[in-house]
Amino acid sequence: MSDFDLFKTTEEHEELRAAVRAVAEDKIAPHAAEVDEKSAFPRQALEALVATDFHAPHIGEEYDGVGADALATCIVIEEVARVCASSSLIPAVNKLGTMPVILGGSEDVKRRYLPEVASGEAMFSYGLSEREAGSDTAGMRTQAVRDGDDWVLNGQKSWITNAGVSKYYTVLAVTDPEGPRGRNITAFVLHADDAGFTLGEPERKLGIKGSPTRELFFDGVRIPGDRIVGEPGEGLKIALRTLDHTRVTIGAQAVGIAQGALDHAVAYVKERKQFGRAVADFQGVQFMLADMAMKLETARQMVYAAAAKSERGDADLAFFGAAAKCYASDAAMEITTDAVQLLGGAGYVKDFPLERMMRDAKITQIYEGTNQIQRLVMARQLLKK
Repeated sequence: MSDFDLFKTTEEHEELRAAVRAVAEDKIAPHAAEVDEKSAFPRQALEALVATDFHAPHIGEEYDGVGADALATCIVIEEVARVCASSSLIPAVNKLGTMPVILGGSEDVKRRYLPEVASGEAMFSYGLSEREAGSDTAGMRTQAVRDGDDWVLNGQKSWITNAGVSKYYTVLAVTDPEGPRGRNITAFVLHADDAGFTLGEPERKLGIKGSPTRELFFDGVRIPGDRIVGEPGEGLKIALRTLDHTRVTIGAQAVGIAQGALDHAVAYVKERKQFGRAVADFQGVQFMLADMAMKLETARQMVYAAAAKSERGDADLAFFGAAAKCYASDAAMEITTDAVQLLGGAGYVKDFPLERMMRDAKITQIYEGTNQIQRLVMARQLLKK
């Protein structure tokens, strides 16, 4: 089998793309500008995605999910992000929040939480970053202390996507302060209604305004011992394995944003006339479009290749996941910026979606590990060899 065959989309993948695109254009796109303008969670998008089983497609059939493979999940996220980046965070963060459970949770924990997410009854967020522990995840200060069969959690988490709309949260905490750094952290499932668990005010953000981002605060939160994910001390290992898989989905989100921007730019320059000719007739514009499309297709192929590796659990997933996320997000920032430029003044105003797409693209270079961290991940993988 050639390398290309490893991630070639099947007829089923392309049928899925068409189905998601139809839902996105009909049910999600009409609300995207308002969601951004009002910083409102996209309820219409959630309802449409749940109705079509696109809200958490990665969950396996054994847990009442549809069992979409990693590439199919990327296609869902890509097509939703093409019209609304905030809405694409519904399937993306459901995967991020549940991936530690899938990778490290006991069968009991999986059966307790995954079916509820698969049905659309619950959403799942991920609590790893802190104010002083963003890129330095092992430097977290949130602690959980064992108390009989339970654990008592104190601390905070920052920049938590979809906080306040999610029912469940995978939270990482230090459980052995004297233990070796990075091997003294444990993962737990928290419930939104746990006593002592509160939320900060929504962050006022540059982009993805329809997806709430808030701090989590823990003041003596008692967690039953049967909500631990994996074994004590395995939390950071599970968290980093999670990111190897979910960075691919951020790459897919970036590809979707970039595709939406390119679509709008192409349509505009074909209609807009200057000096008696369509703007698209000018060679300088054509070269810009060619470069945008070339970067976009390179990013898409990198994401799809990484998705195939995620599905197989390949040993080099860490490199390819980081590379796909890093390249695709950098490309999305460049493509959306160029799309704004191609529309001129029209690109700079809210009458067109390009300025929103440019603002939304920026976060893909930052979350789930800044692109500087992605380059460190890639370099370390190379040096291991």
